[in-house]
Amino acid sequence: MQKVKLSLLSAFSALLIMIFAVSCTEDQDPTELQQEEISETVKNQFTELGFDVSDIRMSKSSEVLDPAYEAGNYVLENDIIITPENLEKMLKSKIEHVGAVGEQYRTTNLVNAPRTINVIGYTGGSNALDNTMRTALQWAINNYNALNTGLTFTLTFGTNYQPYDIVVYRVSGGGGGSAGFPSGGNPYKYVQIQSGTSSFGTNVTEHVITHEIGHCLGLRHTDYFNRSLSCGTGGNEGSGGVGAIHIPGTPTGFDPNSIMLSCFSSNEDGEFGQYDIAALEYLY
Repeated sequence: MQKVKLSLLSAFSALLIMIFAVSCTEDQDPTELQQEEISETVKNQFTELGFDVSDIRMSKSSEVLDPAYEAGNYVLENDIIITPENLEKMLKSKIEHVGAVGEQYRTTNLVNAPRTINVIGYTGGSNALDNTMRTALQWAINNYNALNTGLTFTLTFGTNYQPYDIVVYRVSGGGGGSAGFPSGGNPYKYVQIQSGTSSFGTNVTEHVITHEIGHCLGLRHTDYFNRSLSCGTGGNEGSGGVGAIHIPGTPTGFDPNSIMLSCFSSNEDGEFGQYDIAALEYLY
């Protein structure tokens, strides 16, 4: 069967998923596609950190559950949200890794461990997770709790999300998700899952949620240096500079089984690859 390439942030109509390669652009009103001007200085800074800035944009209040936390951040690589504060911290990092060839990578910031990470699946209004997403989220949490790490995950469903460490909620879109990197020893708080993701089935939805929680814990895309390896199209993100740090114990070469690849297919099983497990157990 032809493998369908799908961005973790977006996809075309679910009717096309078994036939065509899917675009990496978000479903938006054309007027929303006009990007807020981002300076060349900022673009160059992200490039120095190994990010592809060809689709960089700013997150908008209309797209998020908590505008005070989520709006006004940078969105790159179709599913990674980076706050201005995190950008500054990454630029100040002294850790360098140059010459990426395909290992698992982490960003500069990690989550403090050991600790318990409390996750809530949001159930309010138009942002409520549907039944497929709820099941997939439970499976994703089971994936993380099965690891030999100092992180323990709890899962609740409801609307009182403020006290929780990670909030998973639904947004409009053809399929995929988005999340950010840790800050101050805490995981990134908000995971968006696009409404169309459920049309791919529970296993694929589990894959997307597990991937996005991976970003919340500090994992970068395994193929960040050449997204065409998993997406079929798309640019390279550079040599990595200070923003992509190789995780020992993971391979030097493309890992097609990593859950942290930039794009996913319609036949994902939702489970970690062996080197994803090695990476997370090394870090935590």
